[in-house]
Amino acid sequence: MRAKTTFHCQACGYQAARWLGRCPDCGQWNSFKEIREAPASRGRPQALTDQVAQPTALGEIELAEEPRLPTGIGELDRVLGGGVVPGSVVLIGGDPGIGKTTLLLQALPKLAGPKERVLYVSGEESPRQIKMRANRLNVGTDSLFILSETSLQEMLNVVREFQPAALVVDSIQTVYSDQLTSAPGTVSQVQEVAAQLMWLAKRGGLPVFIIGHVTKEGAIAGPRLLEHIVDTVLYFEGDRGHAYRILRAVKNRFGSTNEIGVFEMKESGLEEVSNPSELFLAERPEHSTGSVVVSSLEGTRPILCEVQALVSSTSFSMPKRMANGVEVNRLSLLLAVMEKRLGMHVAGQDVYVNVVGGITIDEPAIDLGLVAAVTSSLREVPIDHRTVMMGEVGLGGEVRAVTQAELRIKEAAKLGFKRCLLPERNLAKLDNLGSFEVELVGVEEIGEALEAALV
Repeated sequence: MRAKTTFHCQACGYQAARWLGRCPDCGQWNSFKEIREAPASRGRPQALTDQVAQPTALGEIELAEEPRLPTGIGELDRVLGGGVVPGSVVLIGGDPGIGKTTLLLQALPKLAGPKERVLYVSGEESPRQIKMRANRLNVGTDSLFILSETSLQEMLNVVREFQPAALVVDSIQTVYSDQLTSAPGTVSQVQEVAAQLMWLAKRGGLPVFIIGHVTKEGAIAGPRLLEHIVDTVLYFEGDRGHAYRILRAVKNRFGSTNEIGVFEMKESGLEEVSNPSELFLAERPEHSTGSVVVSSLEGTRPILCEVQALVSSTSFSMPKRMANGVEVNRLSLLLAVMEKRLGMHVAGQDVYVNVVGGITIDEPAIDLGLVAAVTSSLREVPIDHRTVMMGEVGLGGEVRAVTQAELRIKEAAKLGFKRCLLPERNLAKLDNLGSFEVELVGVEEIGEALEAALV
């Protein structure tokens, strides 16, 4: 049969019969590439065609708690929801050199039992290169096997004979299926490979980890369908200028997407940070203006971090608003509230805000700290370095309640803070106030909070 020629958008997977300059689905320009595909049967791997699925009545399905496989890395287990679920497909994305391969090389051998083996399939590095990295990471185990292969069919044959306890594919953009004539990394190839790996994982109970490339915008390269196929999507975030790495889940069918894992990149690999609050506050100055400690909640973990603000006069008609670690639109909103409710003249000032440590916070509980940091820098008045703040600021200047206030206060007390500014509504709901080792100050509006915060 004659091969069919279609044009595929490399951004979203939209198909057209002819080349288009602009994709009508996602709006990307010059994203169409010609794909010549021979007709082929799709769906399940050829290595598993002898297995026939049978329908089962819902009432006959036994509901038992799935045992999770610990990776031996507490921060990774936290993000996954307590460990790896057998038969799950986990997609890990991140910038080049951020530590994706390092993380999986450290975790993969710990998924193998006493007489089990794990398989690492690499399409980008040779076994010798991976061995050099494993020696640097002190990963020397007889249960870890390396396969350098890019053909999906050959990989499935090896997996069928090898029967590993876990599988890593690095990366999915380099793997291709012989059933398609398009080049590796194209939309059709990525969809086909992901579907085959998902089928392999579900039918055999094999946990599969897939490493994916990211685009310049930070999203995982390939069709959006890739993230819908897998069970869990993890993003490895971090700045090359910092040694800290944040592992964040944006999709998790077996756990929460609010948890984060914090790592520190060292010469010997990634090291867990069990107390990120202490790490982020290690170099904080004591009597500096524009510096305040805020409490953020990531899942079930409270994190205290330092927010810095710098306010300076500008000679331009449009002042700058720059924010690193917080949303710049949120900063502009808070500056408008300060201008209207407090009478502060910040319209002619350049405002720069930075969250120390390279962490990104999108929780509104840090609003009160942002307002206090900007005011401290504007008035050149420092804030007591033993004070921590939490509270959401409304457009009327009111300070609204936050969730899990007691958990945040206990974290502040553990790190030696003596004073906590929090919404009055949270203070009224706390029981046994004398049990806290921190002085609690309830505030109802931002003017009251600034009077209590500025020394």
